Amino acid sequence: MNKNFSIFPRKYGFFPYIFLLYLAFPIFYLTKETGIKQLFGFGMVLLFLVAYRQLYFSMGRRSFTYWLACQLAIVFIFGLFYHLNYIFMGFFPANFIGWYREKRAFNRGLLSLAIIMVVPFIYYVAKTGRFLSPQELLFFVPFLIIMLISPFGIRSMNRRMELEKELNKANQRIEELVKREERVRIARDLHDTLGHTLSLLTLKSQLVQRLIVADPDRARHEAKEMEVTSRTALKQVRELVSDMRAATITEELLQVQQILRAAGITYQYNGEVDFSKIAPFTQNILAMCVREAATNVVKHSRATHCSISINQSFEKIKMLVRDDGMGVAKNKGFGNGLKGMSERLALIEGSLSLYNHNGTVLEISVPIVNKEGAVV
Repeated sequence: MNKNFSIFPRKYGFFPYIFLLYLAFPIFYLTKETGIKQLFGFGMVLLFLVAYRQLYFSMGRRSFTYWLACQLAIVFIFGLFYHLNYIFMGFFPANFIGWYREKRAFNRGLLSLAIIMVVPFIYYVAKTGRFLSPQELLFFVPFLIIMLISPFGIRSMNRRMELEKELNKANQRIEELVKREERVRIARDLHDTLGHTLSLLTLKSQLVQRLIVADPDRARHEAKEMEVTSRTALKQVRELVSDMRAATITEELLQVQQILRAAGITYQYNGEVDFSKIAPFTQNILAMCVREAATNVVKHSRATHCSISINQSFEKIKMLVRDDGMGVAKNKGFGNGLKGMSERLALIEGSLSLYNHNGTVLEISVPIVNKEGAVV
């Protein structure tokens, strides 16, 4: 026996089995029939059961409509030629009509259900010559109304389940995007945070090599500073692993002064901005930009002097990083460092431009949104 065989799809649980209890009523009524009519009736119940099972396995396929039509036809025959009570078997196809996604197919199924319920009543009135009594109407009408309404409920439930599945997929996609963005952010922060520190260590090691013979005392001093810098780098790594370090502009300006001095580049800062009123998130991004800009000056500019100015107006914060180096080549795209700066600034709707003017000028502009006295 095939181990994968199942009477109903497992994803529906016990619901299909519980629904089978309603077949006890037509089977009970058939026991009161005799002869060919009874035999034919049991045959239709068996076919009804087969159609019921196949409907669960054929959802979304063309055969679904055929098996549903089979069920509707059986209910119609029972209601027309056996007894009106058999029309309550219509609850079975009513459930499956609600599974139609297309509105046109749903409406056709609903119309078919209404026909198989109404025609047997018309036939019964024409055959007996009398209308249903108030007691009979009170018995049939509520169930018929529920039967016609139930496809709408099933359809609404299925649509909600589909929306929940789509929402789950969307949430999974968002989680993937967040993880990807987090990896990019960590890579960018590692580059921005450790890049300038390692550059500083490289410069100092070169300086120590030159000073070992010429000036041993200064060489020992520079080596001591290298030890301090390396410990700082180790601390930064730990901070990045545990929780990305929230840098401040004031701290980074001090770091910039140190790295430029180690590279033999004079440094000047201009500005009177109160950084404490700048939101931490904005300040962290600007601090990272200051760090990356100084690293680029040391690595690529061949400059002897660098100046940084930060000014704040009512509308924006403007930062200029100038050097007297060789400038930037025309039509040269941004490197990883500048791309990282642009990506960071985009988070706060900031902009970045790079141009030549007696060296290289890096201009950063960030709009200001005032909220309770803070710059956001």
